[in-house]
Amino acid sequence: GHLIYKCGGIDKRTIEKFEKEAAELGKGSFKYAWVLDKLKAERERGITIDIALWKFETPKYMVTVIDAPG
Repeated sequence: GHLIYKCGGIDKRTIEKFEKEAAELGKGSFKYAWVLDKLKAERERGITIDIALWKFETPKYMVTVIDAPG
């Protein structure tokens, strides 16, 4: 999630929303993980259960980030 944010693939407002939600569960440092962790169980337990993809473009590259269990 941090790479996606740093490369401009997600806006600051969304990251701030994730940070607030994570802090409410006592997991404030998980804000970037929540970019790809969508399931409630993933967020509560802090582990990846399902595969997630995020695609974005930089001025030079098309990037696909894959988050997979294990």
